[in-house]
Amino acid sequence: MLPYRRATGLVSLVLLTALTACANSPTGSNLEEILSAEPRLAAAQSDAPNRTATLPADFPSTIPLYPNAQLQEVTGQENVQLTRWASSDPITAVQSFYENQLRSQNWEILSQPSNEQTSTIEARSGDLQVTIVIEPNLVNTAPTQGNTGQQSTQFTIQYNRNSANTPVASAPQQGEEGFIGPVAPSSPQPTTPSNTTTPSSTQVFTDIDKAPAELRPYIQDLAELGVLSTQATANKSNTAAQQFNPTKTITRREYARWLFAANNQINSTRPAQQIRAASTTQSAFQDVKPSDPDFAAIQGLADAGIIPSSLSGDSSAVLFRPNAPLTREQLIAWKVPLDTRQALPAASQEAVKESWGFQDVGKIDPKALRAILADFQNSDQSNIRRAFGFTTLFQPKKPVTRAEAAAVLWYFGNSSEGISAKEVLQVKNQPQEQSNSTPQPETSPTAPSPTTAESPPTTTP
Repeated sequence: MLPYRRATGLVSLVLLTALTACANSPTGSNLEEILSAEPRLAAAQSDAPNRTATLPADFPSTIPLYPNAQLQEVTGQENVQLTRWASSDPITAVQSFYENQLRSQNWEILSQPSNEQTSTIEARSGDLQVTIVIEPNLVNTAPTQGNTGQQSTQFTIQYNRNSANTPVASAPQQGEEGFIGPVAPSSPQPTTPSNTTTPSSTQVFTDIDKAPAELRPYIQDLAELGVLSTQATANKSNTAAQQFNPTKTITRREYARWLFAANNQINSTRPAQQIRAASTTQSAFQDVKPSDPDFAAIQGLADAGIIPSSLSGDSSAVLFRPNAPLTREQLIAWKVPLDTRQALPAASQEAVKESWGFQDVGKIDPKALRAILADFQNSDQSNIRRAFGFTTLFQPKKPVTRAEAAAVLWYFGNSSEGISAKEVLQVKNQPQEQSNSTPQPETSPTAPSPTTAESPPTTTP
């Protein structure tokens, strides 16, 4: 063994001497290039530190920043900006930091964490509202050298700096600044079941062309049915031209209102499929009072078990957070039960990943997995495909736009049986069309078969 080691050392010494001697010769240059790191790899390594995300220049200085966190991503929609962070600290440390910092800086706390798996903190200071969603980071948490395997944390900070659109803690009443309505003509008190089941008339929006082209037909059909009530309807007639703001983030309150109205209007000839408005003054949520203009719809959805609440056995859902942005996983979790009309299938992260192929399935709330898996089984009538097209990233915590919400609400049912807003309009307009045309042989006035609905084009993964 000893002679072999001496021989190896001798060869190494000779090679080193040769390289040194030939450093300035063409042969030496060639040897250096061969033995050096691949140039593109070296360039990529030198550029890597410059690829980290940076905070927007107008990021509010009053929002506390967790000291041991790295910024991962910055996104924005209309007036809402979102930053995504990662930290090696446990979720309890991050949660405690923001609770203490916001209180010490005199922020008004609108909602506090009530779920150990995912913590959500909402707070307001002046015209600035912030929503902080903290959850475990399920990636790279295994024990390694120098790492005890303690679960790391990821969190998002979403903020709105526009006072005209800043959500408020409690719903303002008609005549107060920030009221988002709507007040339906001749509407009774929220305890009357007929309160919000039938929208009054067609809505006319002047900015539908600002929506993605593939989503415009959905918005137009639902507007014609009169179910997309906006802030403007508080002081204007539904037939007056108004702004829909298709790229604006929709709140949980607005989506609940639209979901309730769309389901009942599209199923107007099928009372058994309709959701009853709240017939009680007992609220399932601490932050939605009977005086709230959307109480009838929100409480009705809770009574039907569509929105998670203490009534459905979710003891942590004591707050509805009506003015918080609606996320993608909430969009699907609330809608799919109204498509299947039966118990949702058991689901796991592995099952959802195998069916949809989502790369970020680990970020989805376990409570939403069943609805997302059931939605996959709806084939071309899947809500996810209709709203988002083909995607391998679900981005469950991403805020939903008004246009995306409209796309989801355009159709109720599964792939073999259902009904769309377009079909309802065809039946609704049929008598008028027949009266203005030359008499034809008598035909059945029944609605077209749901399975042959003429749908806007969809993309199937």
